[in-house]
Amino acid sequence: MKKQLIILLISIQLPFLLLSQQSDQKALNIIKKIDKNMFSKTQIVTSEMIVYGKRKKRVIRSKGYSMGKENNFTEYLFPEREKGTKMLKLNDRLLIYSPTTDRTIQLSGHLLRQSVMGSDLSYEDMMEERKLSEVYSAKIIQEENYNESPVWIMELISKVEGLAYHKRVLWIDKNKFIPLKENLYAKSGTLLKTTTFSDIRKIDKRWFPMKMNYKDMLKDGKGTDFIILDVSFNPKIPEGYFSKNILKK
Repeated sequence: MKKQLIILLISIQLPFLLLSQQSDQKALNIIKKIDKNMFSKTQIVTSEMIVYGKRKKRVIRSKGYSMGKENNFTEYLFPEREKGTKMLKLNDRLLIYSPTTDRTIQLSGHLLRQSVMGSDLSYEDMMEERKLSEVYSAKIIQEENYNESPVWIMELISKVEGLAYHKRVLWIDKNKFIPLKENLYAKSGTLLKTTTFSDIRKIDKRWFPMKMNYKDMLKDGKGTDFIILDVSFNPKIPEGYFSKNILKK
């Protein structure tokens, strides 16, 4: 009798387990396609960050070079006040060079959560290069339309230590495999930031958002716009760009 009961319970649970596994695999496949759109082995990006103040806005232009998930170099081009400031990420260290003082400081740990030049972005946000599929587990929680596009709403939970955001909720375009909106949460469940993605273009056979608005939910205001002026995927970048020597050149 006991054996028959066990067999009955297995036969009842098995279809649900199979459906759950299929759903998890589908979610993983979706975020892998997002990674394929959003990431490349190397990348060069020229961008403008628009920081909105109470009375006026500031436009800060920069050019960034990245190689893999450990190396990232950014040089600020405009305005004059920020021109020549450089940031170099080597593994989990961030070095910042200021031409005004001719000094280099190192940021690590909780200091990476500081705002970048008064914006709604942190240094962690600027330097995060890890693929979603490598550091988050994912599941589909809903399907709907968002801004007239069919989307999956997906919940991502961190599966490694040390991530800036324990949970992400994304609205993913079903046709382009690009996030249209994202909510970022602390481990406590507090909503920390929201991101909206727009001006999505097809570049080198991939879909890519050319404009993002980051909103720190712990701040007032309408957030910070990050606009990509030019992007190159998989270009050749000299290794010298990821050396300390680049900071004072």
